[in-house]
Amino acid sequence: MTVIDFFSSEGREHWLAQLRKCDWSAGEFLCQLIDTKKFHKLLGSSSRLLLLTDGDMLVSFCTFSEKDEIDDTELTPWIGFVYTYPEYRGRRCFGVLLDHAKCLAAEAGFDTVYISTDHIGLYEKYGFEYIGDLKNRWNDDCRVYRSDVR
Repeated sequence: MTVIDFFSSEGREHWLAQLRKCDWSAGEFLCQLIDTKKFHKLLGSSSRLLLLTDGDMLVSFCTFSEKDEIDDTELTPWIGFVYTYPEYRGRRCFGVLLDHAKCLAAEAGFDTVYISTDHIGLYEKYGFEYIGDLKNRWNDDCRVYRSDVR
């Protein structure tokens, strides 16, 4: 399996078609951000869309971004839009993307990465610790987790 950056890849159309197969509403929103060229405007100019691939199949994806659904600008960088396709679930594939995102954060001089979610018990498996609830931009409560990158 290989991690690629969507915006640096030569096969963006292929990967976008794979992204569209996601059965999650946030995945659809992510595709809209790409289609309307608002991805970097919403998430930050240096933000990336990381894809875990198995040949020409998309296994899992996530964003590594300056901003996420929490408007608190003190917290950065964020890992968001985390999704693994059903046929690859249960194999800890996201761990590969997470390790890659942590390396990117460390290279950029950060000590911590954050995730906002409504899941309980998922990110703890990857060493994240719950730090509290914050309101997202739609005024809903979100659980916020942090993890050291080193």
